[in-house]
Amino acid sequence: MLIGGIRAMKEKSHFFLTDTHAHLASSRFSGAVAGVVARAAASGVERIVSISCDVDDTLANLAIARSHAGVYPTAGIHPGYIHEIDPERWFDDIRRLAAEPEIVAIGEIGLDYYHPPGDGGSVDSWRQRQRAVFEQLLQLALDLRLPVVVHQRACGGDVMDVLDDFPGVTAVLHCFSGTTAEAERALGRGHYLSYTGVLTFKNGEEVREAARLTPLDRVMIETDAPFLAPVPFRGKSSEPAMLEHTARTLADLHGLSYEEICRTTSQNAATFFGLPPLDA
Repeated sequence: MLIGGIRAMKEKSHFFLTDTHAHLASSRFSGAVAGVVARAAASGVERIVSISCDVDDTLANLAIARSHAGVYPTAGIHPGYIHEIDPERWFDDIRRLAAEPEIVAIGEIGLDYYHPPGDGGSVDSWRQRQRAVFEQLLQLALDLRLPVVVHQRACGGDVMDVLDDFPGVTAVLHCFSGTTAEAERALGRGHYLSYTGVLTFKNGEEVREAARLTPLDRVMIETDAPFLAPVPFRGKSSEPAMLEHTARTLADLHGLSYEEICRTTSQNAATFFGLPPLDA
């Protein structure tokens, strides 16, 4: 046991991964968070940014972060959840929680036109409400001097149009799966791009092309756990321990060693989210 433990420590010392987007507050991890975090650490994932989709998620992620070293929570309202929020209280609740010292970003926030209106209303009003909430939360990020984690799906250039109205905000477009032109627009505005297990998919060539052109000082990686498990786990529930596969694919795309891409993406995460230095 001791020899095996020493070997694991030596192997682990060669890399330091940061999962910049996982949903530890998801019901799929209910009662299992300690195991998920332990498996992540054993695989070299030293830090996990746990993303919130609503007020309850934010509360849960704060509790998780206070119980597990290396977990960093965000505060936000996912565009798919806005039909569930209390119109009288949601903003005050998020503003109060986002001011907690553990919170490292506002997110995930953004636009999602893929799903129909959650409340059964008109598509136009649904999209307008999403945009209004997105804008309020971007202003909150500016007020609190926090970066933002942005969700975008089937919304064309609307996310970037909104971000352009808030030039003081620094964003990461999470689970980036857009075109190279969309990548270039975001990068040209100073934002970051984060890649998931989609990078490893057989049909992910367009995403890989975007990853190839993403500068090394503006790229991050994530699992989006429990979603989008990378090959060879595709179709299964994802967790941060699987991040290595996405990291190795990104390393190959940039012609770097695995150790180099681990350190590069973790350093970017530390810079973006204001985390302690990697050797702290």
